[in-house]
Amino acid sequence: MKRNRVLVTGGAGFLGSHLCDRLIKDGNDVICLDNLFTGSKDNIRHLLGNPYFEFIRHDITQPVYIECDQIYNLACPASPKWYQKDPIYTFQTSVYGAMNCLGLAKRTGARVLQASTSEIYGDPDIHPQPESYWGNVNTIGIRSCYDEGKRAAETLFFDYHRKHDIEIKVMRIFNTYGPRMDTGDGRVVSNFIVQALKGDDITIYGNGEQTRSFCYVDDLIEGMVRLMNSRAGFTGPVNIGNPGEFSIRELADLIIELTGSKSGIINNPLPSDDPKQRKPLIDLARKELNWEPSVQLREGLVRTIAYFSELMV
Repeated sequence: MKRNRVLVTGGAGFLGSHLCDRLIKDGNDVICLDNLFTGSKDNIRHLLGNPYFEFIRHDITQPVYIECDQIYNLACPASPKWYQKDPIYTFQTSVYGAMNCLGLAKRTGARVLQASTSEIYGDPDIHPQPESYWGNVNTIGIRSCYDEGKRAAETLFFDYHRKHDIEIKVMRIFNTYGPRMDTGDGRVVSNFIVQALKGDDITIYGNGEQTRSFCYVDDLIEGMVRLMNSRAGFTGPVNIGNPGEFSIRELADLIIELTGSKSGIINNPLPSDDPKQRKPLIDLARKELNWEPSVQLREGLVRTIAYFSELMV
C-alpha cells in the first residue's frame, strides 16, 4: 500500500503533535517540521524512533523543499502570551509561512490545509459565528498580529487557489484543549487547571461572563483529517469547534470541582480586544464532513486534568 507523504508544519506543538500521532496511526509517512519556538520535542519524543516519522528543525518563514502529497500548515504561536511576545514574528509566520506552504504545494501538486482560527471573527457582533461572517477585528490592537496574520493567510490561500489552481482546505479552529498543552502558555484551560492543582487562586480577566466554546483535541484532529480528505472542490473555510458555550466563570467553577481544589477566584481587568462571545456554527462541518464533536467538556477536562496532574508531580 502506498503511504501518503505528509508534511506537518508546527508538528511539535500541542495540536501538531496530536495530528502527527493520528497520521502515523492512519498509515502515513509523516514529516514534522518545527523550529521549536513554542513547540517541544517532548511532544513528539515517542515518535522519534518510528521509521515512518521524521523531524526537521526549520523555521517556516524560510522556504522549504520537500516532496510530499499533503501539507498541514499549523505553524504559528497560538496563545496570546506567545504571539504577543514577538508580534512581528507572529505576523511573519502567518504570512510567509502560508506563502512557503503554498509555493511548495504549487511545485509538488500537494493538497494543503491552513489551520486558521476563530480569532479572524474578532469580537463578533453575530452569534454564533457562521463562516460567512466577515468579522469585527481591530487591525491595530495588541492581538492584531495573530488575528490579521491569520486573515492574511486565508487571503493568500484563496488567491493561490484561484490563480494557480492549488487544492486548498481552510479550517477555522475554535478554542481547543487537552493533553500536551503547555503549562505556561497562558491559555484559559491550562491556566485554570495549573492554578487549581497548585491551590492558587484562579485568575479571571473581566467579570467572567464572557463565553467560549471548548473543543477536545481528539475531536479537533478528527475534523482536521476529515477536512483534508474531503471531496475535491470543497475548500472551506469551515468552522471546527464544539458549539457548547460556557462562561469563563462556569469553566473555573467546573475545574475547581473536578480537581477538588480549594482555590478562590480573583478578577483582573479584561485585556484589550478580548472577545465577549465565541461559539461556532458547525452546520457546514456536519454537512460536508459528517463531523461533530463527541467529547463533552466535563469528560475532556477529566482527561486533561489527569495529564497535568501527572506532569506536575
